Amino acid sequence: MKVVTAAEMRQIDQDTIEGVGIPGIVLMETAGSAIVRAIQQHYPTCHRIGIFVGKGNNGGDGLVIARQLAHAGRDVHLFLVSPADSFTGEAEINLQVAKNLGLRIEAILMDTGLYGTGTVPTTLASCELLVDAIFGTGLRDTVRGSIAAVIKTLNNFSIPILSVDLPSGLDANTGHPLGTCVRADRTVTIGLPKRGLLVHPGAEFAGKLEVVDIGFPEQVIDAQGIKVNWTTKTQASQWVPLRPPASHKGTYGRVLVVAGSTGMTGAAALASEAALRVGAGLVTLATPKHLNPILESLLPEVMTLPLPETEVGSLLASAASAILEFAEKTKSILAIGPGLSQHPDTVALVHQLARENREQGLGLRMVIDADGLNALAKAPELISLLDRDTVLTPHPGEMSRLTDTSVPTLENDRISTAQEFANECGVTLVFKGAPTVTAGANGEVWINSTGNPGMATGGMGDVLTGVIAGLMAQGHASETAAVLGVYIHGLAGDIAAEALGMHGLIASDVLKAVPRAISSLVA
Repeated sequence: MKVVTAAEMRQIDQDTIEGVGIPGIVLMETAGSAIVRAIQQHYPTCHRIGIFVGKGNNGGDGLVIARQLAHAGRDVHLFLVSPADSFTGEAEINLQVAKNLGLRIEAILMDTGLYGTGTVPTTLASCELLVDAIFGTGLRDTVRGSIAAVIKTLNNFSIPILSVDLPSGLDANTGHPLGTCVRADRTVTIGLPKRGLLVHPGAEFAGKLEVVDIGFPEQVIDAQGIKVNWTTKTQASQWVPLRPPASHKGTYGRVLVVAGSTGMTGAAALASEAALRVGAGLVTLATPKHLNPILESLLPEVMTLPLPETEVGSLLASAASAILEFAEKTKSILAIGPGLSQHPDTVALVHQLARENREQGLGLRMVIDADGLNALAKAPELISLLDRDTVLTPHPGEMSRLTDTSVPTLENDRISTAQEFANECGVTLVFKGAPTVTAGANGEVWINSTGNPGMATGGMGDVLTGVIAGLMAQGHASETAAVLGVYIHGLAGDIAAEALGMHGLIASDVLKAVPRAISSLVA
């Protein structure tokens, strides 16, 4: 599903009205009807409903909602946060309709304080649901004065709030509040999700998010050339690799995991098993030779490639030739980094793998994570040598080291951060976090919709590395494998959290839930 900026949404709306010929009043009526259906579904017992409307199109939607809810028998109270004579266009038409029908309308007078009539607090306190239709995507300035006071009052009541399109006071592009912002329990957004609803802190202000279709033509949306997407279950289901009846282990490809060092066997084990759990046919773990007995015992389904090691039990740079030879011979996807250590010799190994893969024209596809990324950060010029099919999976700290940019700066706009890096470096980037953002070298960006705070613990990234590599082994393009892998990984986390709770969730819980996550997508 495409994700839009405020400007893109306005253009889609304008082109639908002016180019296609669907009147704005029709779109407003359709939007209002869709949100009423959402209210009836999610709040079936809420009879007394307070609806706060502004003078723009968002307020117009709110007026349609008020009229239709009243027609359905709900006890509706309308509150105008702008003077009635400031309403224009379709909002003005719907305000007049509401007056003609005798709907209960109360004005919050701007010039005499927060509550001009003195009745709003009492009315509000008796409501069972509040609908926020004050500001839409057109808001650009900081919310101040009386309207800011209204929003603070709404937030202070222990009454569910449903926001129309986006919480009033939220920047539709960045997800940052413009001064005071409504904290909604649920946001029903119209047509397409806005960027600010999917990134933090906007996602927290939005609460549960629902997208309603009001009939914007596909050709109008496509004409915008939108590059940002939201990974949904529908899309992920279409990408799950098929399992033909006559298939065998060779059908599903091979992964060579280059991982592990003294004290970090768990990372190697998690990444290797994850590649199998997501469906790869054969997985081999290239690891320091002294760890071989331990890992063979831990991973009976994983083959091993014991390699020369340093005095502290990490891989020597001289192991590069054996790794490349094995990967080329077996046509394996290389997953490099979990638990490798930052020993200088091991760092040199990562550099050598990147350099020789290019210089020898091997074209080996790679997923690089953890200490593999830390090694690249020490020689950033090597990033330009990486094949276009390479996937990098940094968390914010690793991304900071790769780009020599502070974490707050990177986190300020996760979408642009990922998109610019992937485009400039010609790789697929998985910028891990909340939410994880995946960007391809072609400029496409995918915002993930799965996962939960219980996954904020060690080892989760190692599982993700194995999942992405396993999907690449099954024939997926790197970008698709990364987007699908992130979705499956988060979905497995959600399944595990539902069964066990988020507190104390560990990476192996998520690992075990990967097959169930995939099964839920193909059911």
